Amino acid sequence: MSDEKQLKAGERAFNVLLLLLSLGVLYEAYQIAGFDLPNSPGAFPILLGLIMIASMIAILWGQRQHPKLGTQGILDETRQFLHAYLPLAIVVFSAMAIAYLFLLEFLGFIPATAIFLFVSQVYLRHGRLLASLIITAVATGVIYALFKLLFQVYLP
Repeated sequence: MSDEKQLKAGERAFNVLLLLLSLGVLYEAYQIAGFDLPNSPGAFPILLGLIMIASMIAILWGQRQHPKLGTQGILDETRQFLHAYLPLAIVVFSAMAIAYLFLLEFLGFIPATAIFLFVSQVYLRHGRLLASLIITAVATGVIYALFKLLFQVYLP
């Protein structure tokens, strides 16, 4: 067996996506204020974007000689990637978080947050309704007290 590190399922594709994200960061950083002066508002984000791009290029360059994963095509590699890195709990919780973002628009912050906390607690605690209800009530109360009463922030 070779001493070289074998790539994991989807590792190279994920790194290419990170490179594209880094290019997006650089583009957005340039949109902040251009790069007129070294102390302009966009200078630090541009520097970070360039560091991200250089890092991803170095990582991808280093991976070019790593042996590929022993898979039978792209579908098998995708299946292995999803199985290893996206377990059902992550997928379900991500879907709940996206639903929460939509609920914010329709219900407002406090009701949407309470619903999200309750549903996520029930899911993550495997159906323990009473404990989830208590945790939701306490957490929502603390959030309300901190933002509305203490910081006097308008909550939509």
